[in-house]
Parts: sequence; C-alpha cells; structure tokens
Amino acid sequence: MSTRTVVHLLRHGEVHNPEKILYGRLPGFRLSERGEQQAARVAEFLSGHDIVHVVTSPLERARQTALPLLAAHQLTPAIDDRLIEADNLFEGQRVSVGDGALRSPRNWPKLRNPFVPSWGEPYLKIAHRMLAAVHRARAAAEGHEAVCVSHQLPVWTVRRFLQGDRLWHDPRNRQCALASLTSLEFEAERLVGISYREPAGPSGSQVAGA
Repeated sequence: MSTRTVVHLLRHGEVHNPEKILYGRLPGFRLSERGEQQAARVAEFLSGHDIVHVVTSPLERARQTALPLLAAHQLTPAIDDRLIEADNLFEGQRVSVGDGALRSPRNWPKLRNPFVPSWGEPYLKIAHRMLAAVHRARAAAEGHEAVCVSHQLPVWTVRRFLQGDRLWHDPRNRQCALASLTSLEFEAERLVGISYREPAGPSGSQVAGA
C-alpha cells in the first residue's frame, strides 16, 4: 500500500454578497452563480485524481462548493467544524479601509494588536485547528487523496504555519484565490511538499468575508 497521501485545501467559490459585508460565520450566504461555476471547474480539474474523502466547513458556501466533487467521486459528505471561517468581531459589517466599521472610533480598540489579532481568532489557534483537521483527513484517505473545503484565512494561516513563516501577515498578499487548491503531500505522517493551483482562475485576495 502506498504511503503517499495528498490533502487538498480548497477555498470555497464566490459568494453572493451584494452589500459587500464581512459575512464570516453568518448563516444564509450562498455561492453566487459564478461561485457554482468555480466549484464545477475544480471538480473537473480533480476528476482524474484519486479522491476518496471530502470534508467541509459547516458553512453553506463550503458545503455547496463540495457538491460537484462529491457527485463526481460518488462520495458521502462529511463536516469538520475545525475547517470553519475565522471568528471576527467585525462580522456583519463593511470593513474596507476608509469605509464602514473602520471609520468609527469605538471600533479602534479592537485593532490594538494586529499580531494576535485582537479583532478576531488568534492565528495560532486557527493554525492548530486546521492542522488537526488536515491530519484527520490524511488518516481517512491514507494512500489516496482528500479534499478539505475551507476559507481563505484558515487555509493561508495553516500554510504559513507549515512553511515556518510568521503568522502575522498583510492580507493583500495572501495566495489563496477563490476555489484555489493548496495541496499538502505526505509520506506517511510526514509533510514532504506544498503546492498551489488556481483551477478556476485568479481572484483578488480582498474579498469581504472570504
């Protein structure tokens, strides 16, 4: 039996968000028509891969993104709460620089520590829960391939953690486009490679509530 296992971290597709708020963990945010097309492209891209396990964040946009993959590989859906979007105190608000919540002095104390960050879930906590989810998926797909459908910040944080990079970062520099794949290759339990692909094409890193 092969000891090579690949865990693909898939960011969900585009979400219908006309108000451009940071939707975070709020319910009721579904994929847009373009997001559904992106999910289909990822499933087509992975059609020749040995996918035996697909697990998602509990949020609707992640579960929707997994649907074409599940159908293509005839798999039963699974949910891991540890793949969920990062918690954020600005959830439900517009947070663009010079716009919305960031203009209000009452919110400035929430921005006091960008290294933790103070406005949301600490980076190290995100990295640890994501890594636990990755290893559960790796064990479930041992010798084959698994897909974990998650969100931009959790995917980018665990990638930086595994690369030994500092977890604090400029969000504008995240390499984690909509419906992108960050793939982790393991030999037994040892990580031996990280790769990144954009089967649905590029997208900006600054998509509210991604």
